[in-house]
Amino acid sequence: MASGDASGPSSWGRNPHTVQRAVALAWASDALPATPEPLLPYGMGRSYGDVCLNPAGPVLLTRGLRRFLAFDAQTGVLRCEAGCTLGEVAELSLPRGFFPPVVPGTRFITVGGAVANDVHGKNHHRAGTFGRHVRALELLRGDGTRVVCGPSASAELFRATVGGLGLTGLITWVELQLAPVPGAWMEVQATPFATLERFAELTAESDKTHAYTVAWVDGLARGSALGRGIFFRGNHVSGGEVPRAPEPRWRIPFDAPDALLSTPLVRAFNALYRRWPRPGTRRVSAWSFLHPLDAVGAWNRLYGARGLFQHQSVVPGAQGVRELLATAADSGQGSFLTVLKTFSDVPSPGLLSFPRPGWTLALDFPGRGEATARLLSRLDAVVRAHGGRVYPAKDAHMSRDTFRAGYPTWKAFSAHVDARFSSGFWQRVGPEAV
Repeated sequence: MASGDASGPSSWGRNPHTVQRAVALAWASDALPATPEPLLPYGMGRSYGDVCLNPAGPVLLTRGLRRFLAFDAQTGVLRCEAGCTLGEVAELSLPRGFFPPVVPGTRFITVGGAVANDVHGKNHHRAGTFGRHVRALELLRGDGTRVVCGPSASAELFRATVGGLGLTGLITWVELQLAPVPGAWMEVQATPFATLERFAELTAESDKTHAYTVAWVDGLARGSALGRGIFFRGNHVSGGEVPRAPEPRWRIPFDAPDALLSTPLVRAFNALYRRWPRPGTRRVSAWSFLHPLDAVGAWNRLYGARGLFQHQSVVPGAQGVRELLATAADSGQGSFLTVLKTFSDVPSPGLLSFPRPGWTLALDFPGRGEATARLLSRLDAVVRAHGGRVYPAKDAHMSRDTFRAGYPTWKAFSAHVDARFSSGFWQRVGPEAV
C-alpha cells in the first residue's frame, strides 16, 4: 500500500469541509497500516456527508481492490473485491443476462460501499436492500484477523457489517447473487400526479406490475399544489444490443455561483420539468433510467463552493411527507431535486439498515450556512415526531439524539464496532466515549 494525497478525498456533498489524509490499498492480502489513529474504508466518495470521512485519522482508498475473483454464468453468483463499482459489475454481467440486484441513483459506488450503506434502489418493493443479496464477505478486522461472514456464518457480525458504515472493519471481497434480467433496455412510463394521495394510488398499482418505481416532486409547491410531481415506473425488457455504460455527456468544470440555484430559477426549472413527460411507453437503456444524474459529470458542483446537503428520511406515510415538504418550501430554500419513493415490508438485514416500511423523501439544498443548519434541524424534528429515521449515507447534520431515536439497535451495533475504525459520522452520533 502507498500513502495518498493529504487533501484528496471528500464527500459528494463536500460537507463538512475537511482535509483528509489517505492510504491507497493495492492488494486485499495486505495488512492494515500500522498507525495509532483510527481508520476508515473509502470507496468512490459518493456518500453525501461524513460517513466516508475520518477527521481523526486516514481513510483507506479501496479502489485498488477492483478484481473480479469468480463468476458463475449459470447462476449469476459473483465474487469480487470490494473496490469494484456497481457499474463495472453491470458491464460484466449484463451481456450474460444478469444485473446487480439493487442499485442506487448512481453506478459510481463500490460494492463494499453498497454493503456498508446497505443501499436501496427503485425496486425495494421487489428486492429489498443490497445486503439481502450478499452471500458472504471477508472482513479484515483491526487486530489483523480475517473473518468470512454471511447470513449463516458469523451472522451477528454480518448484520453489523451490512449497513455498518465501514465501522466493523475493512471489507476485502464480497460474494453476491446477481439478478437475472431479460436485457439491458427498459420500458419506462411517466405519469404526472397532483397530490400525495394520487402518488399512493400509482404506487399501489405499479408495485404489482413494475420492478422499478420512483417519483420526482416539485419541492417548491405549496398549498393545494403541495405534493405534485411525476411518477416513473419501468421494467427490464429483452432485445437489442447491450449498450456500454455511457460516459457523462456533460461535465461541470467549476463551482457554480450561488445564484444558479436561487428560488426563482428552481421554480422555473420545476415548471418546465412538470411539462416534460411524454405519453405512452419509452424504451431507454438501464443506465439512463436508473442513473440519470450520471449523465452529468461532477454535478455536485452545481450547488456552488459551499457544497450541498441532502436530507433523506423515511416516515410512516403521507402526513409526515406533507409536513417535510411544507417545512422545506416555507424555508425559502426549496429543494432543487426532490425524490419520493416507498419502502415495502421486505426486512432489511443490517442492524443499522435505513429502509423500513414507509415513505422515503430525499431533499437537496445548497449549503447556506446557519440557515441551512436550522432547516435541517426542523426537518429532523418532523422525522422524530413521526417516528421515522434519517439516512446516514446522506447525512452531515443529525444529532446524537436523532440518530438514537431512529436506530434503537445502536447499542447492539456498537458492540461490533472495531476499535481501530471510526468516522466523522460516528464521532458525532455514536457513544460519547468514541
